[in-house]
Amino acid sequence: MRKIFMLVCSIMACAQLSHAQSFNNFPVSTQKPPLHGRHWMAITGKPLAATAGAMIFQQGGNAVDASCAMLAATCTMWDVLSWGGETQALIYNPKTKKVIAINALGVAPTGATPEFFKRKGMQYPPEWGPLAAVTPGTPGGLLTMLAEWGTMSLKDVLAPAMQMAEGYPIEAQTANSIERGKERIKEWPYSKKVFLTHLGESREAPNAGEIFVQKDLLETLRKMVEAEQQALKKGKSRKEAIYAAYDRFYKGDIAKEFVRGSKEQGGLITEQDLARWQVKIEEPLMTSYRGIDVYKLQTWTQGPAMLQTLNILENFDLKSMGYNSTRYIHTLYQAMNLAFADRDFYYGDPAFAPEEPIRGLLSKEYALERSKQINPDMNNPKAAPGDPYPYEGKENPYKGLLQSWGNAQSQLYQPGNPAADEEFYARFQAGTTTVEAADKEGWVVSITPSGGWVPACIAGNTGIGMSQRMQSFVLDEKENPFNVVAPGKRPRVTLTPSLALKDGRPFLSFAKQAGDEQDQLLLQFFLNMVEFNMTVQEATEAPSFKTQQMYTSFGEHEKIPGGLILNSAMPPWSRKELARMGYSISYQDRTSGPVNAIWFDWEHGTFWGGSSNHGEDYGIGW
Repeated sequence: MRKIFMLVCSIMACAQLSHAQSFNNFPVSTQKPPLHGRHWMAITGKPLAATAGAMIFQQGGNAVDASCAMLAATCTMWDVLSWGGETQALIYNPKTKKVIAINALGVAPTGATPEFFKRKGMQYPPEWGPLAAVTPGTPGGLLTMLAEWGTMSLKDVLAPAMQMAEGYPIEAQTANSIERGKERIKEWPYSKKVFLTHLGESREAPNAGEIFVQKDLLETLRKMVEAEQQALKKGKSRKEAIYAAYDRFYKGDIAKEFVRGSKEQGGLITEQDLARWQVKIEEPLMTSYRGIDVYKLQTWTQGPAMLQTLNILENFDLKSMGYNSTRYIHTLYQAMNLAFADRDFYYGDPAFAPEEPIRGLLSKEYALERSKQINPDMNNPKAAPGDPYPYEGKENPYKGLLQSWGNAQSQLYQPGNPAADEEFYARFQAGTTTVEAADKEGWVVSITPSGGWVPACIAGNTGIGMSQRMQSFVLDEKENPFNVVAPGKRPRVTLTPSLALKDGRPFLSFAKQAGDEQDQLLLQFFLNMVEFNMTVQEATEAPSFKTQQMYTSFGEHEKIPGGLILNSAMPPWSRKELARMGYSISYQDRTSGPVNAIWFDWEHGTFWGGSSNHGEDYGIGW
């Protein structure tokens, strides 16, 4: 029998719920059914893309092949990402029993310096347009994953995406996003050509269900497949042929046209920037929480913040507090604030100096010290970065910067203007998508790709939208000495796939979209399962809460000290208690996701798939 909270998803009464019983034959009601599979599982942010993954599985591909097909399909569908964005992934290799980290994030181009942007009167690199772009990373990430751990040809894996580029019925979410962004789209000639299919009419974007054709993108994908097939004819191996496609994208005619189109519109990316860029295959970071090993990417993402928070929370008895009780919400909120303050000051590209103090940040001793800083009765609106250096046996070189950190009044957002509030919240929870895949051979893939979302600036006749990730850099070391923009450097991003192992075997593969919300909601999803024994689908739908006390990674990098978003069903007594504790509270009807996840049922040798009742996320299992 599972201990859960019987009413958590049916009435969403997210206060002090008692531990009730749930029987396998009479589970808690969820708005979406859980997925079950024996052979494979494919979950992503778009139904058509999940179908693409299923097509590859049915052709005999493994989870890496299927995840690459899903990634390609979501990129072709725009809205939350495109081919010019970035890809972050964790892969469990059943042959080595190791977790592999994929760093396919682009870098700042030649000329992208703090002085360059400051001369233009900018406090941060821009949110939109060619100057917002880092080099494209998704093509390289997809090709590397497929070449190294897939089994199929690029031609077969890209076939669903190429069919979509020939023309697919565009869904309402993307079509309406194009319409809302059409004035900005008109600034960029290649974007206008692709997106505004009814230029001059009252509605200039495609209509929902209309066949959306992308001839330029189709030609780019065709060139990549052509490079692969020509290499195969010359006797090259499958892997070598896929890397021939990689070279054509980053060093051949595709790269030349991408750079030409970018420069024509004022961008900085050069052919040398593309040719020098490489996907990095890295060691992930890991912490153990109550016997479960949780893996994240390195400090070029926000992922380690979740690991830090878990280390802090190990010092508390969360289960006894009760799911979403006032005490539980307060404790998690305070722990997350401490970890995110460290994120905002210490995280950056580890390939560049200074070296991030990650050993100290992830040490259990540091977490214990941080846990003692939590006031059990009040929110601390001035939660600041700690000092992890002594836990590495070093002296902190940035003590002076720490003393003045967080004092910029311009970055303290004041809610109250409905139009401005809507823009702030949209930045804070800016969407992307996720890809989760697993197969009976033991391969597991978790991806959080993003970048090049609508309204995107398309680079020339490539059909590829450029990334908007440059805005995640800072220009002043007072904010974060590890994340100051520099040519060749990766920005610290929000994108954060997750894998967890238990007893040396896959336990959970999970990820979510939505900007700075990602790790705080993934944390709560994980605790829903580990502490409160929810099923994976219950955990994806269960009401969560959100802190807005960390600096956003977009736009003007603002925050709301004490900002707390609760689910609308939160009972009045909890609202009053949290208000008395110093929180500035707002409400949303759905606060759980979208989270996509796969849980591994080793007792029965099957997969359970979960996908939030939140957005278009969808999965298929077999």
